[in-house]
Amino acid sequence: MTAAADPTSPETPTEDQPWGRVDDDGTVSVRESDGWRVVGQFPDGSPDEALAYFERKFTDLASEVSLLEVRHRRGGASAADLRSTATSLQAKIAGAAAVGDLAALEARVTALTSSLAEASATEAAAAREAVDAAVKERTALVERAEELAARDPRTVQWKQVSTELSALFDQWQSQQQNGPRLPRSTAQQLWKRFRDARATIDKHRRAFYAELDEAHKSVRDRKTRLIERAEALATRGEDGIGAYRDLLDEWKSAGRAGKKADDALWARFKAAGDALYAARGEREAADAEASKEKIEAKKALLAEARPIPDEKDLAKARSLLTGIQRKWDEIGRIFPRDAERTLDDELRKIEQSVRSREEVEWKRNDPETQARANDMTRQLTEAIAKLEAEVTAAEASGDARAVKKAKEALEARRAWLRALGG
Repeated sequence: MTAAADPTSPETPTEDQPWGRVDDDGTVSVRESDGWRVVGQFPDGSPDEALAYFERKFTDLASEVSLLEVRHRRGGASAADLRSTATSLQAKIAGAAAVGDLAALEARVTALTSSLAEASATEAAAAREAVDAAVKERTALVERAEELAARDPRTVQWKQVSTELSALFDQWQSQQQNGPRLPRSTAQQLWKRFRDARATIDKHRRAFYAELDEAHKSVRDRKTRLIERAEALATRGEDGIGAYRDLLDEWKSAGRAGKKADDALWARFKAAGDALYAARGEREAADAEASKEKIEAKKALLAEARPIPDEKDLAKARSLLTGIQRKWDEIGRIFPRDAERTLDDELRKIEQSVRSREEVEWKRNDPETQARANDMTRQLTEAIAKLEAEVTAAEASGDARAVKKAKEALEARRAWLRALGG
């Protein structure tokens, strides 16, 4: 279908195709505000086909504009990227070889470009804030790594520091991969500081472990020599236990050689000691077996000794106890030691009972003790007589206070006299 015959009048389009027309030679024009503009030729088809071809091109442009509008509304895409796309699309619309309301389409893109310009500004501000925050986070990682690097290597728990440094590096990589891109100079400066701190820590760690390995080697050598000396005691059997204990004291002061090495060395050293103590155990087992008859013999002597403390004749009690003590000594030592101590304690109780009776008897018959007791009795008797006279005089005078005081003193002296058997 063709437009009106006047090719210069944009005000006379057909009702069916208000935005385009086709001349007889197949030239297609689009109506714009300042007149008709030729957009191309379509000589090999009908006017309807010619218009449809260039209208499809307009539809494609309109679809691009709509898609851009939808992307902007939904968000997620970079406003700067969308703005760049809008600029390119605006250039495509201007003078496009298409039939349609290009002015309206261009107005939509212009409005979209303005909106994207504001979003780009907001986005840029947010990006700057994100970069500033990322710089702070990255700087905090650097400063923490530098703190670790500044520690005295002799006081560092290297396992803990290594774990923390590894975590710091993981955070660094995560920020680098997922965070905003930092300015090149800032990123390089921060990385150099972080890398230098890691290198310092690694240097200190290698030096520490090299020194530790040397110390462990020295301890391993020392403990190996102690093991050899301990193993050499095997031929002495139980008699080597004392020397082994001395070696054990040296072992405790030898230091650490690393857990794995220490465990292996200790197993050898302990095995050497176990052999010596095993010899003692065998000897003690043999002694215990041999002591069974001795134990029964001493138990029999205890049965004889238990009535002795009740013997009235102290001299006879002492004689009986002395006989039992002699037999006890003739039986000799018994094993195990605990059994011997138990039996000795029971006999000792009997001995102490008899000894206590002897001490009481000795004190009773000691002339010096008796003389002192007689002298004390005489003094108390004289004091009692004097106090009785004082009580009588106080009662006669009616001095109640003097009577009370004299009676109290009199009663005390009489109590002492009774204690002396007077």
